[in-house]
Amino acid sequence: MSSLHEECGVFGVYSNDESLDVAAAVHYGLFALQHRGQESCGIYVSDRGVPTGYKARGLVGDVFTRDVLAGLGRGNMAVGHVRYGTAASNRARNAQPVHVNHSNGSLVVAHNGNITNAGELRRRYEMEGCIFHTTSDTEVIAYTVTRERLKCGSIEEAAARAMAQLEGAFSMVMISSQKIVACRDPLGFRPLCIGTIDAAGAAGVSFVVASESCALEAVDAKFLRDIEPGEIAIIDRDGLRFDTRHCDDQKDKRLCVFEYIYFARPDSVIDGHAAHVSRETAGQILAQEYPVEADVVIGVPDSGLDAAIGYARQSGIPYAIGLIKNKYIGRTFIQPVQSDRSDSVRIKLNPVAAVLRGKRVIVVEDSIVRGTTFDRLVPLLREAGATEVHIMSASPPYKFPCYYGTDVKAWESLLFNQHGSAEGIAKAIGADSVSYLPFEALPKLVRPGQGVCTSCFTGEYPVRIPTEPVKSRFEERL
Repeated sequence: MSSLHEECGVFGVYSNDESLDVAAAVHYGLFALQHRGQESCGIYVSDRGVPTGYKARGLVGDVFTRDVLAGLGRGNMAVGHVRYGTAASNRARNAQPVHVNHSNGSLVVAHNGNITNAGELRRRYEMEGCIFHTTSDTEVIAYTVTRERLKCGSIEEAAARAMAQLEGAFSMVMISSQKIVACRDPLGFRPLCIGTIDAAGAAGVSFVVASESCALEAVDAKFLRDIEPGEIAIIDRDGLRFDTRHCDDQKDKRLCVFEYIYFARPDSVIDGHAAHVSRETAGQILAQEYPVEADVVIGVPDSGLDAAIGYARQSGIPYAIGLIKNKYIGRTFIQPVQSDRSDSVRIKLNPVAAVLRGKRVIVVEDSIVRGTTFDRLVPLLREAGATEVHIMSASPPYKFPCYYGTDVKAWESLLFNQHGSAEGIAKAIGADSVSYLPFEALPKLVRPGQGVCTSCFTGEYPVRIPTEPVKSRFEERL
C-alpha cells in the first residue's frame, strides 16, 4: 500500500492466575500486532490498581528489553499499544498508553482510531482549565472518561457516559482501579476481540483483549468473541460482563473495509470473516474483470500476496515470488514524511530478476493511495527485465480523505486525484496498465450483510467530519 494509515494496535490482559506474567503476555501480544503500528509502543502494568509503565518511540523488540520488562514489575492487569504517528503528531510524547491520575485513583487508556470531535472537546476542556501534554485523541478520551468518573460511581458508567460524547472511531482498552474496561464505538470502525487463557490450576480464567485475533494466538489464548459495536466489556475479579446500552441493531455498522484489504494480518478473523479470504477473493475478481495476457503473477509483499494468489488461481497464470521484502524495514506507511517513504521503498523491495527477465508481469497490490511504492517499483521491475508491467489494485480508487483513523487528510495527495484515471496513473508511473477492483465488488469481500465504511472511495461519511485540521494546529503550539 502507498503509505497512509494511522492505524494502531491495542492489547490488554486481566489475570486470575498469579503465575501469569501479564507484562510478558502483553509484550508477546504487541509483537503480533506490530504490523498495525511501528512508530512507538508502550506497556502499563497494574498491581491491584497501581500502574507502572514505560513507552517510547521504536519497535516492540527494541523498546522492551529484558531489563525494561522486569522494571514493570508483576501485577494482575496490563495494557499495551503500538502506534503509527501522523506527520503532525509523531512526537515521543504522543506514545501510548496514556496515564492520568485523579482524585478517585488513576486511569490508563490505549486507543485505536480517531475522534472526529476531539478538537471541540479539547477546546472546551482547556477553557475549563485542563492542561494537555500531547496532541493525541487518547488524552482527550482520558479526560472525558475521568471527568465522568468523578461524577459517577464506577468506571463502566463513566465509560458509557464518555461514549455518548465521543464521535468517530474508537476501540480502546482501559485500566481503572482493579478493572479492565474495553469499548468499541457504536459503528464499529475498528476491530476488537476477547479471548481467554485457561489456568493450569484452580486460579480460574484470564481474559485477553486485542485488536486482532492473531494476537490472541501469540499468548495461547482461545478466541471468545468480538466486542460488538457500541459494546463495553468489563473484566474484574468477578469475571467478564458486557454493557450493551450503546448497541443499536437498527444502525448500520461501519467496520473500515481496509481492515480486510490491508490493515489486518492475513491470519486474523475480524467480525467473523478472515482477512485472507477477503484478499484472495479480491484477486479472483480482478482476474475476472481484467484478463491480461501475461507470463507471471507476483504480489507486493506482504499485503498484496494473498490477492496475487487469488488472481493467479483464477486466471491460470503462474504465481511466483518476484519481489523480496527486507524484513527489517517496516511498512512504508509508518514514515510520516513523504521523502522518508520514498527512501524506504528503495531499500524495502528488491526484484527477483530470474523470475522477471523477459516476462510480461502482473503485479498485484492491496491498494494504490499516494503512489509512493509504484513511483519507484515500476522502474525497478523494468531494470530487472520485465517486458510488460500491469498493475492490479485489490481495492477501488482511493479518492477522498479519511477521518476515522488514517493519515490522509489532503485530497490532492491522492494519486488517483492527481491523474484522474487509471490510464493517467499508468502513464505517470510507467506501467503498461493500471486496474482497480470495481467498487461494486466490495460486498463480496465481507460476510453477507456486513456493513463497512467506504468513505475513502465515495466521500460519503457516516460520522460528521472535523471542520478544521485541529491536530496540526495544536502541534504547532507545543
